[in-house]
Amino acid sequence: MGDFGFLIGIIMVYWTFGTVSLGGLQELAHHSPDSVTTAMGLLLFCGVLGKSAQMPLHVWLPDAMAGPTPISALIHAATMVAAGVYFLGRTFFLFTGEALHIISWVGVVTALCAAIWAFGQRDIKKILAYSTLSQLGYMVAGFGMGSLYGLHHGDGHGAALYYGIGASMFHLTTHAFFKALLFLGSGSVIHACHHEQDIFEMGGLYKKMPLTTLTFAAGVIAIAGVPFIGAAFFSKDAILYVAKMTNFPAFLILTGTALLTALYMGRLFVIAFLGKPNSKSAEHAHESPWTIVLPLVVLAVCSVAGGYAGLYPERLGVLVQNWVPLAHGSDHTLMLVISAVASVVGLGLAGLVYGFGSKTDRVEDKAPPVYAFAKSKFYFDEIYNAYVAKVQDRLADFVSFLDTLFISGLLVKGTAAVAGLFGIGARRVHTGSVAAYVWWFFFGLLLFGAFAGGFLDGILQK
Repeated sequence: MGDFGFLIGIIMVYWTFGTVSLGGLQELAHHSPDSVTTAMGLLLFCGVLGKSAQMPLHVWLPDAMAGPTPISALIHAATMVAAGVYFLGRTFFLFTGEALHIISWVGVVTALCAAIWAFGQRDIKKILAYSTLSQLGYMVAGFGMGSLYGLHHGDGHGAALYYGIGASMFHLTTHAFFKALLFLGSGSVIHACHHEQDIFEMGGLYKKMPLTTLTFAAGVIAIAGVPFIGAAFFSKDAILYVAKMTNFPAFLILTGTALLTALYMGRLFVIAFLGKPNSKSAEHAHESPWTIVLPLVVLAVCSVAGGYAGLYPERLGVLVQNWVPLAHGSDHTLMLVISAVASVVGLGLAGLVYGFGSKTDRVEDKAPPVYAFAKSKFYFDEIYNAYVAKVQDRLADFVSFLDTLFISGLLVKGTAAVAGLFGIGARRVHTGSVAAYVWWFFFGLLLFGAFAGGFLDGILQK
């Protein structure tokens, strides 16, 4: 569905501008902004919904976690994430204010819902998968609201490029560091625990795997946005700033999502790494070899230091490089306080609720409805399964029946059958018997004579 809408959007762009060259499109859109329609932008955004797993086309991503963790790290840190967000940034001139408003809310809702769903997961990789969904929502929301802020408070598309792309691309870059670290760290844990992926079957790994524990902690600190340490503290703050200046309800939701992010990542860490071993696989765990640990150390350094804009080229962190003069005094201080409180409170609650190591999910034990609500994932999977079984498959069977009966049957096989019948008749005539040919010749003469006589008689009568 995402690809189909994306294709229709590309066709609409070509129909309107006569080209799909990005350079040419930017020039044409700049000189004829009225040609850019909301429908065009939203159809192109369908490609982002599918590729970057935004709601409601998000259900495929957690299922993709069956692959090896290095593949998951590449998908979540470099390829899949970059494709959708980069596309938005590269084609920002094709989105109207109405389209950007819808895009913003899609990102906000995705960020919040995915953060809730992460609490219902026990598989370490699926927790990280829903974390990626949530961070993707942040990037999409940052692009939409930042671009809106630029359009309303700046010089049009130039300001939209400054605010929207600066915020979303900066968070994409910091996310690449800590999400690759977290997935590769989960691979180190799975390797050490003999392919165990249930976090409640782990525990006490800090004694068995000190380097993996420290590097994974760096990833948790980074994604939680611990003040001045975690990379996401800077990039999320940029998105929260443009949200506050553009859409205050969305700002509140994203702030709550930041707290939930720290909470569910703290949940993962304290259950898997702290406390006592909860299974034999955890008891016999051991530190991974240097081929696994060395990339974790490199990514841990980047996840902590990557939030400082001086590490990036000038245009990459364009918003964050200037966020102090942009945020006027009290606004800047308020954003710092909000980010700090969200991360610290979230991690602190994780430690209090899960008791630094737990054999069971305490939310499931103490508040089953809350846990069931998170685990349900709002029944998207069940709805899609029912739709596929009762609607899509039945429609496909009906179309297949029509194809078999009319297309393949009457049109294709029917014409072939008629030709075959003529072939059978021709074979019956060509027997190879001279006597039979004489009789056919005789009957042919009679038929020709009758035809010729009737033809001549008609001419004479006229």
